[in-house]
Amino acid sequence: MDKTKQFSGSWAVILGGSGGFGFGALQKLAAHGMNVAVLYRETSITEKPLKIKLRQIAEANGVTILPFNINALEQTGRDLFLKQFTEVAVHKHCVKLLLHSIARGNLKPLATESENADSTAVLSTDDIQATSYAMANSLLDWTRLLLNAGLFNADARIIGLTSDGAHKYWESYAAVSIAKASLESLAKYMAVEFSRFGLKTNLIQAGVTETASLKRIPGSDKLIELATANNPMGRLTKPADVANVIYMLCTDEAFWINGALIHVDGGEHCL
Repeated sequence: MDKTKQFSGSWAVILGGSGGFGFGALQKLAAHGMNVAVLYRETSITEKPLKIKLRQIAEANGVTILPFNINALEQTGRDLFLKQFTEVAVHKHCVKLLLHSIARGNLKPLATESENADSTAVLSTDDIQATSYAMANSLLDWTRLLLNAGLFNADARIIGLTSDGAHKYWESYAAVSIAKASLESLAKYMAVEFSRFGLKTNLIQAGVTETASLKRIPGSDKLIELATANNPMGRLTKPADVANVIYMLCTDEAFWINGALIHVDGGEHCL
């Protein structure tokens, strides 16, 4: 089999694919013949160069890439996606992969040193709920959307992204940490309860990676410095490292991997 065409006719739906891990996965999967529906939120200014890149990737690999600049966290956005996607991907059971790479959360402390600080400066329960839906529970809604529409193929894969911050303290990361911990529990239950439909649900825990999302975390420079110095392989994780494992999990050989949390970090988590 020509490995560059092994996913010909199949589709990936990538939630949060304009940069970082999502965009890296898009490039890797397109290079192996998979069509991609990519969802993101960008301004008209930042979307223009992104669309040029997407068109170049599609043309270079002979695949279709559908860009959706919509809010994946709202029902109206999901309804619009479904309508437009099924106008192009006319065959049922065509989705091989649902990748959840949404990075949208509140980065605030639980408390401040000042008793008179503005209440918006600290994390609220609404902040926690919004972050948990964006980075965890929305995966369930998207899975049900594609499943109920008959779009998943008989051997489809669902992949989410967690982080080491779900298990240890990072400054102002509480809301995201809660969301990632919730995602890990959700993925376990999805792995069991959606297996009857042929779906395999797995999570990837990437090492520290210089992405736009990481740089928004207070103290990220220190995280990068420590990871660079301590990683057993002598460097930071790259989006391409994660994309390679996402590709691997989509192959026939990965059929029996379900409910796993896979560390893609060069051994960083061992320290």
